[in-house]
Parts: sequence; C-alpha cells; structure tokens
Amino acid sequence: MVINIFDERAREWDSDPKKVERAGAVADALRAAIPFRPGMTALEYGCGTGLLSFALREDLASITLADTSEGMLAVLSDKIAAARADNMHPVRLDLVTDPLPAARFDLVYSLMVLHHIPDTATILRRFYAVLNPGGWLAVVDLDQEDGSFHADHAAQVHHGFERDALQAMAEIAGFTQVRFSTVYEIKKTSEGQARTYPLFLMTARNE
Repeated sequence: MVINIFDERAREWDSDPKKVERAGAVADALRAAIPFRPGMTALEYGCGTGLLSFALREDLASITLADTSEGMLAVLSDKIAAARADNMHPVRLDLVTDPLPAARFDLVYSLMVLHHIPDTATILRRFYAVLNPGGWLAVVDLDQEDGSFHADHAAQVHHGFERDALQAMAEIAGFTQVRFSTVYEIKKTSEGQARTYPLFLMTARNE
C-alpha cells in the first residue's frame, strides 16, 4: 500500500460524508452475506481510520485493525480511545512482507484495499492463512475500470478487477464458495465527465 499518500490524508479522511456512507452500506452488505455469530473475531486489513469496523463493532467480539499507514493508525487510535471501544485493537501490519500474526480469525475483510496491493495472489494466500477453518473472507473493491478512478495514478496499482479472474485466484489460494455481488457505486467526475464505478463484494470461505 502507498503509505505517504494515506498518511497525508488521514486527518481529513472521516470528514468526507461519502466515505462514511460507503462504510455503512458495506457493513450492511457484510451482515446480509455472512452469518455473524456471538464471539466472532475479525481482522480488517487496510483499515484506514476504521470507518467500516466502527460500523461493525457491535457485531463482533474482537476486531484487529491492521494498516501500514502510521497516520491512519494514529487517527484510529484516537477514535478508539474516545469511543472506549475495548474490542478494537489497531496494529501496524503488512501481510505481504511481515510474519503472519499469531492469532487466527473467523472473518477477514477489506474495503478498497486490494487494488493498492501489487501481488494479489500472495495477499489472498495470506488471508487464507490467517483464517480459522470455516472462516470467511469479504473483499470489497472496484470492478475493472479504465484507470480513470485515480486521476493522478499515484495511489493505484490495479485498475480494479475482473470478477472471474479474481475468483480463480481466490480458489487457487484455497478458498471455496466464492460469491460476488455489487454492493455500492462511487460517482466521480474524471476529466470533466461524470463516471460511475461499481464496487463488488467477494465472499469466500476457508474450508
């Protein structure tokens, strides 16, 4: 992930009402797609300021919130302290290069993170490795687009994903029951033209 860009944006991140709305919509989609149960533990990878996890914190017994951006984690830590959210635990972690954490989780989820990670196949294998047997993966990201989503191209690695290709990679990583749905649309103006970018939810299981 691109650390410096997100460090710079961290303090203003939550002031964008569209990001807050998106996190709420994605939280609703996860509740509809995944059978949450009491005692469930989760890892949010690429958590940023924790908007999605704050929307899900009443549904989960424990959430580990991982990111590589020190700026985002600083804002997140302040939010957790202010909310006295004892079940939320921030950590700096790069799953591609760092050793795997000792803990295993019932759910791993990410929102608009996968397209910033160069090695998709490796991160899917690492997601599989940190899940308990029977655990769930939930990835929300961009459908394949023409590269206009990030106009400056500074924070982008992939121009979204083609669903069948991503499913194949997830299955090679060991996942089963791979399913896709469209859960949100981002509307942006790029080069003077209004554009709509669909976001998919991919769910899969470690079985």
